[in-house]
Amino acid sequence: MVKYGLDYTRCRWILPLLLGIGVIFGIIALAGRGWLESQTLPYMQQASLWQNCRRPDQGGEWSCESLMNYAWGRAAAATYLVGFLLLVICFALAIIAFAIDTLRFNFIRGIGGLLFVAAVFSIMGLVIYPVKFSSEIEMTGINMFSWAYGFGWTTAIMEICLGFFFCCLPNYEDQILGNVKPTYFYSSP
Repeated sequence: MVKYGLDYTRCRWILPLLLGIGVIFGIIALAGRGWLESQTLPYMQQASLWQNCRRPDQGGEWSCESLMNYAWGRAAAATYLVGFLLLVICFALAIIAFAIDTLRFNFIRGIGGLLFVAAVFSIMGLVIYPVKFSSEIEMTGINMFSWAYGFGWTTAIMEICLGFFFCCLPNYEDQILGNVKPTYFYSSP
């Protein structure tokens, strides 16, 4: 974004766009029913962040129980939800920061710090869930942590990476704003 002719005015919306993609991934993780699934047919178990559903046989009805009845279920949901809400706040702040003609680079560094806090909360929820789920809930057959759980980890990794970008961006303030004299490597004879 800084070197090789990339103009700041063309690239200024890349970081908020990536934050928006992280928000979408977080919504998919929160709403998805694929945190844990049976790996083989007949599918006997399917769990989300909020509930665990079982089916006794292939044609049977699904019976669901809320994971909010467990203290660890409430803790996993609360910590992941706090991380997601911090990510949404960072997205809104990034839209505001990049919409202003004169960037406040310390404000951008604050967004990066808040993204690291969001990542810590998200990772806490993503670690509590499988550890306590596999130790306290009886699982039959072969189960795997599935696609929605993967979207949760993708969101956490994006929070960490974007936190680095937001924290390091103020180091290149002069280059971004065009206050540095260009260096030419060609010299005339």
